[in-house]
Formats: sequence, structure tokens, C-alpha cells
Amino acid sequence: MRILKLTPRTEKWLLARRAQRDDEAQSVAAEIVADVRRRGDSALFAWSKKLDDLDLSRAGVWISREEIRSAKAQVSPDFLKAIRRAAKNVRQVAEQQLPRPWTTETEPGVKISQRVSPIESVGCYIPGGRFSLVSTLVMTAVPAQVAGVPHIAAVCPRPNPELLATANLLGIEKIARVGGAQAIAALAYGTNSIPRVEKIFGPGNKYVTAAKQLVSSDCAIDLPAGPTEAVVLAAADGNARWIAADLLAQAEHARDAASYFVTISHSLAQEVQREIKWQLAELPPGMASVSTETAGAILVANSLEQACEFVNRFAPEHLSLPENAERILQKNRSAGTIFLGPWGAQPLGDYATGSNHVLPTGGWAHKRGGLSAADFVKCISVQTISRDGFLRLADTVETLAESEGLMAHRNAVRVRR
Repeated sequence: MRILKLTPRTEKWLLARRAQRDDEAQSVAAEIVADVRRRGDSALFAWSKKLDDLDLSRAGVWISREEIRSAKAQVSPDFLKAIRRAAKNVRQVAEQQLPRPWTTETEPGVKISQRVSPIESVGCYIPGGRFSLVSTLVMTAVPAQVAGVPHIAAVCPRPNPELLATANLLGIEKIARVGGAQAIAALAYGTNSIPRVEKIFGPGNKYVTAAKQLVSSDCAIDLPAGPTEAVVLAAADGNARWIAADLLAQAEHARDAASYFVTISHSLAQEVQREIKWQLAELPPGMASVSTETAGAILVANSLEQACEFVNRFAPEHLSLPENAERILQKNRSAGTIFLGPWGAQPLGDYATGSNHVLPTGGWAHKRGGLSAADFVKCISVQTISRDGFLRLADTVETLAESEGLMAHRNAVRVRR
């Protein structure tokens, strides 16, 4: 991993590199989405064969309940124990995140209430590369259950026994053997075998992210969760071994995963650089060795203020503050999730703290936070107006309607007088 001086030019280059539009991914995703929307199952099965080498038919798309239930016997008791604990914590946090109903009276005789109603149906996209990401099923399905969503379906091209056992533990009985942009299109528009859903959740590769953005005008999506981002900010102190381990943990997700260590200490920067090299030698071959060279960097700032401002402009998906955490936290304005203190290993949040690991990337942390139970509900405004309340507001509304030239609005009030 390179050591770079954090200058305005370096920062501009890093931000511009992240903002680059992947035209190839957009083009491929657009072709797949249009094809599945037009031809339905025929296109879904053809793309699944071409891209994932899956021979599918309508009868074999959905995994049987028997296969889901029998998966429990194929995984270890330790795995089941770990999933139960992670799901318990995610559920506890999700219960706190749910919006609450309320009622207020703005005028005598005018009551405004908030009604919280779950989305009718959701699709949970579970990445299925080298391994099925069982934690993503927990992070998407559990908040949906807490919100009261009646119809929850999951898609994964190659669900392993761990994923199926997790689904069984959570009570998820609808899992389809499809993935990629073709799965997103099927969920968004529906096919003969895959019913349309109201909203799609879950992260994926660049083609999945592009497909989600393409269908978002027709089907709601959670957020564009693109390539992983991790920033560790430590001014001059810090455990180089732990910092390096956190950076590599996120770097192993993909070759374009962006991991940055930001510091004002050149000596600490060199220590972390050495640790990354040593730890890579001990890890199995994988994406981390690629992404640390092509998408990661160690950035040496002139001051803590400069370092903090870079982090705010970058708005990373994951931000770790191992030292002087509370002081630096006060300077932060944007991040998907923040880990405070040296014991905040980022993988704890990926799996088991209860905080959701579906987080904004690509600068979206400037605009919103991570996935929460609130994303699975609709807050509906209910207005109850008595005759007295109507009369109190009638003159005000007629005046405002006239100012906007909306005479039918004025008349709807006037005819009730």
C-alpha cells in the first residue's frame, strides 16, 4: 500500500477516481435489465446460464422448504449459535430504529397523526461469489421482520448450506437461485416464476449496483451499496498491527475496495505499511493483495484538522477512530458507520454488534445513513378535521389558494361554509 502526502491535488484525485462512472457496468446492466423486463423467465434463465452457469427452469428456481429445513444438519452447532447471536443483536437495534405512531393537534379541531405501515413485499439480494454472504441475509431480513413486512423473498445464485440454515433459523422460506443484474430485474418487474416486489435491499457488485439504479424509477431500492470503503484515522498514536488488520478486512471484499489510513505521523504510516505487507503474507491469496495496491493508500496529512476535513469530504462507508475517538468524532459530519476506540474492529460491525452492515458508499453518506428498520416501513400522514377546525383554517386556505391561482382549491373550501 502506497504512502502519499495528503495535498489538495491528492484529495482531488482520490475523490475523482471514486466518482468515475463505470460505463461498462452501466451498459451491461442496462442490456440485462431490458431483456429480463421484455422476455421474463426466458431472459432470466439465459443470463443465469451465461453468467453463473446455472441451468434453471421455472420448477427449479425456488429452493424447496425441505432443502431449507434440512440444511441445519449440514452446518456446525457453533455456526448456528453465532447466527442466533448476530440475529438477536440486529433485531434489538432494529426495534429501536422503527418510527413510532404519534398524534398532535395543530389547531383546535385539527389533528395530525402518523401511521406506520410496513412495505408489502421486499426482495433481499444476497451476494454469492466465493461464498454466500449469510450475514447479509440477517442484515436485510431481520429488519424486514421487525417492521412487519408480510412477504420477504431472498435471491442468491448459489446458496450454500450456511445460507439455507440461516434462512431456516430466521423463518425465511422463499429463496430463489438467481443472482446478478438479472435477479434485480426479475424482482423489480416480475416474471412468471419471480413475483415483483415493492422494494429491493442488499449490496452487490458493480453490475448489481448499476441494475438497482436502473430499476429505481419503477421499484424502490435501499441505497446504492457499491465497492467497500474503509478509512482509519489515527493522528499520531495507534496500534499499527490492529490498524492494518482493519484495513485488510475491508480490502478483501473486492479488487476495487478502497481502504485508506489517514494520519499525521509519517513513522506510524510506515509501521502500518510494514504491517500490511507482513499480514498479507500470512493471509490466503485473495482480493486484499490487489485492492491495497490499486484502490488503497496511506495518507499523511499536515494536521489533524486537514485529516478530518478529508474524511468529511470523502464520507466513507466505514470510519474507525482508534485513538482520541471522542475528540475526533466531534469533527466528523459524514460516514456510513463509525467505530470508536481501539477495540472497535470493523468486522464486529459487519457481523454481530447489531448495527446494520448495508451502508452508503460512493459519497452517499453525505446524504443518508445505513440501512435501518425505518427503510422497511411507510410513514402515512392521517388528518382528522372537525367542523370547528375547518372554520378556523378556511380563510387562511382561501387566501393562499387565490395567491396561487388555484380557484378549484378555494372552491373546495368555500362550498363547505
